[in-house]
Amino acid sequence: MLEEIIKSCNYVSENSKYVKINENKLREFAESMEQVKTNHWLSFSPYNLLDLPIETIVNFLLVYESIDFSFWGNPKWTIQADGKNEDGSIALLYAILRYVKEKNADFSEISKEEFAKILKGNVEIPLFEERYKIIRNVSKIVNEKMKGNFYEYIKDITSDIELFDLIIRDFPSFKDERTYNGKTIYFYKLAQLLTSDILHMRELKEGIKVDYSHLVGCSDYKIPQVMRGLGILEYNEELANIIDKKEEIKQNSIYEVEIRANMLIVIDLIKRKLNDRVCAIDINDYIWGQGKNKSINLKPYHLTRTTNY
Repeated sequence: MLEEIIKSCNYVSENSKYVKINENKLREFAESMEQVKTNHWLSFSPYNLLDLPIETIVNFLLVYESIDFSFWGNPKWTIQADGKNEDGSIALLYAILRYVKEKNADFSEISKEEFAKILKGNVEIPLFEERYKIIRNVSKIVNEKMKGNFYEYIKDITSDIELFDLIIRDFPSFKDERTYNGKTIYFYKLAQLLTSDILHMRELKEGIKVDYSHLVGCSDYKIPQVMRGLGILEYNEELANIIDKKEEIKQNSIYEVEIRANMLIVIDLIKRKLNDRVCAIDINDYIWGQGKNKSINLKPYHLTRTTNY
């Protein structure tokens, strides 16, 4: 399936009407990456994640990343985390990790009220009902099919292809497909993120040899925003106005599919220009990290309400 992602996104990129790739800016950025050392985002150990046993980390990552999507809003959902405000993915990480440390990663029987208490913030988190259904269902699958321990079920897998295929086969909520000109376009952002994070964490914590070289990138809203700020992705006037006015873009619209697909093609092109010396998923993480680079003039990111990212 991983090879189908790039193949389908290539079709979108070749037929895009609203988004195009600036080859000169892409080449400049690829050249700037020649001497850059990439770091996996979880290596910074937010909220002492790395202090936990690898089994706990992997079981946590499954439930956390199954609901790691769509945080935008006005006001944005924010929680108090160790005396400071956090929002988005890091806020969710803190909230779910705190629960896992106190109890475990089994959410199969959690009540809606208890789940709401875990995620309590300044406002209700977007798509609360969807998150509740997904996290319960994921835990139910682990209990029924994997004897209650996802880590034990996958601990002999060190290949991204095998782990990714298992995730999308066994957990339906990770499905992430769109339709463009009548063709199915594949993204699978969260399944790739989970595969990458598990393998990176096992490599770091267990010192084992893993392979994440076949992952192609996690198509979200932040990375296209950075690529646009770098001048690599260019939007036509119609789409630029919609995004800059912070108007919602519907899931499976031409706008959304073209943004997400071209983002992945940019990563693939950078990887090729670096002669495959850097994995696509590491390029993905590096560009995501550039969202904190104050020298890049970032315009708003596109707003799509979805359980996919």
